[in-house]
Amino acid sequence: QVQLVESGGGLVQAGGSVRLSCAASGRTFSVYDMGWFRQTPGKDREFVAAISRSGVSTYYRDSSRFTISRDNAKNTVYLQMNSLKAEDTAVYYCNARTNWNDYWGQGTQVTVSS
Repeated sequence: QVQLVESGGGLVQAGGSVRLSCAASGRTFSVYDMGWFRQTPGKDREFVAAISRSGVSTYYRDSSRFTISRDNAKNTVYLQMNSLKAEDTAVYYCNARTNWNDYWGQGTQVTVSS
């Protein structure tokens, strides 16, 4: 079991940047692949970014604007988002994954004003 708490969201102007953090506690953080998803009302959660246990492999919805990273010593994963657009407005959720389980945080709201 792992508990995830997102932070760093807020109101930002279009074209700006935000850095989200996800702090994990519970099982050893390094055993999990980590990811970020986002959701707006009436829509399914959609994939944003993911990073492997070691941090060697990363995957993105938009690699030109987003960067995911992790610090296993701090049990934390980050999502840097640049050049934000209005359509990036969503609740952003942190995800921890193994072959058998998915764990989710409660989300942090990012609102991009235009």
